[in-house]
Amino acid sequence: MKKLKDRWGITSNLQLAIILLVFSINGTFAAWVVAPLTEFVGLDSATINPYIYWPIRIILVFVVYQITLPMVGFCLGQSAFFKKFSKNIFCLFQKKK
Repeated sequence: MKKLKDRWGITSNLQLAIILLVFSINGTFAAWVVAPLTEFVGLDSATINPYIYWPIRIILVFVVYQITLPMVGFCLGQSAFFKKFSKNIFCLFQKKK
């Protein structure tokens, strides 16, 4: 855990616990948001080939996760960390183009 704290610039164990909690809450939240979203656009696992349905759903979860991560971080008082974290993730994708 010390390596992770050093890498992220975290000083306390409580802050690390809150950040890990934000990651877990946001993952569940993103999957929960995508379920009705896929139904709204007409994607249903019972009627669409799983080789089409699951990649689309995973991509949607990833997009929703990245959008909601700073919001959930803000709710738990870690907005500065997650703003910086999200910015770094988006920069990684821009460099790979």
